[in-house]
Amino acid sequence: MSLPLSGARLAFSADGLAVFFADHHRALAGKLADDAPRRFFAAGDDPASAAHALGEAGLNAYVVPEKLGGAPVGRPDSEAYIDVRSLVTIREALGQVSPLADAIFAVQGLGSYPIALAGSSEQRARYLPGVLTGERVGAFALTEPEAGSDVASLATRAHKTRDGWTLDGQKTLISNVGIATHFVVFARATGDGIDDKKSITAFLVDAETRGLSTSPLRMSSPHPLGDVVFEACHVDDAARIGEVGKGMSIALGTLDAFRISVGAAANGMATRALAEAVTRVSARKQFGAVLAEQQMVRAYLAEMATELDAARLLVARAAHARDTTERRVTTEAAMAKLFATEAAQTIIDKALQLHGGSGVLLGSAVEALYRDIRALRIYEGTSEIQKLVIARAVLGQASVR
Repeated sequence: MSLPLSGARLAFSADGLAVFFADHHRALAGKLADDAPRRFFAAGDDPASAAHALGEAGLNAYVVPEKLGGAPVGRPDSEAYIDVRSLVTIREALGQVSPLADAIFAVQGLGSYPIALAGSSEQRARYLPGVLTGERVGAFALTEPEAGSDVASLATRAHKTRDGWTLDGQKTLISNVGIATHFVVFARATGDGIDDKKSITAFLVDAETRGLSTSPLRMSSPHPLGDVVFEACHVDDAARIGEVGKGMSIALGTLDAFRISVGAAANGMATRALAEAVTRVSARKQFGAVLAEQQMVRAYLAEMATELDAARLLVARAAHARDTTERRVTTEAAMAKLFATEAAQTIIDKALQLHGGSGVLLGSAVEALYRDIRALRIYEGTSEIQKLVIARAVLGQASVR
């Protein structure tokens, strides 16, 4: 939802952690500070309006590589480069003013980047211009009722036919259902000559395709979410993204590019929660004095501010490494996502506690944040999966000493 406006100016990691950011990131932060509160508060809680606002603000340009028409980020030579520090800056802003718009923006990236990463020239020409303007909204159809963290157990099938593919199966907990114009769908390819063990393949399926149906799911936070069912859903071979059997690498490559920014969204929400808490305890009087004068309250604020700064550092480090090195930054990304989302949950909980009873009332910014933050510890890799990734790296380092 869009959070009630307050007088506090938006805060960005690019302001205090300049070593990790470039001038164009600071310029983007300045633009967002002036524009985002007004634009996304006006969009309210309507997903379609929020999606339109993202396109109108030019933010979708940051989920498309510069060479393919995206925002100028200093890499005009690459068809695959996504500037993660720009994503971090955008999601910090959206997390502070509209977690709804943030979620839609994130999934616009997940549902569009595979086209840049592995799509054909025809797919890029057909879909990416509309993504930039917001006329097209993407979705990333990976999760299934029995395949969440265990992605390799996908049950959706894509059977090879004489003139294309027939998809059958169900996806669940898919974001942007209801506003998505296209889905990037991951399915297990079957047919003559296809090895079932190495067959996960990506497909680009328009929302109005015959045999595709959607149904909404309600969650604790206002969010376009739903099931996607494929029943004898036929697509031409031109809908296939990349080669047969390369779907898992496309999925992981996409998640690698966007996972760090989940931590940035969490930082944005935590930043807003801390600002709301400071405003509250500076004005509210109890026992003859403002709450901010009480030692326990000050201890809470100190803990919240320290955890937020630590989370910003981890996210900025991971984003900088992802943008400026050629090596994989899987461990840094996992640490950033894990710590930032867990810290934000704690910070927001403390902010709500400092509001007392008013903090749980509908319409309160901290109450909305309390519901908004919870999903970030699950999607794009649960906290538990991030711990396994980190532990694997630690054990691997230990084995070579």
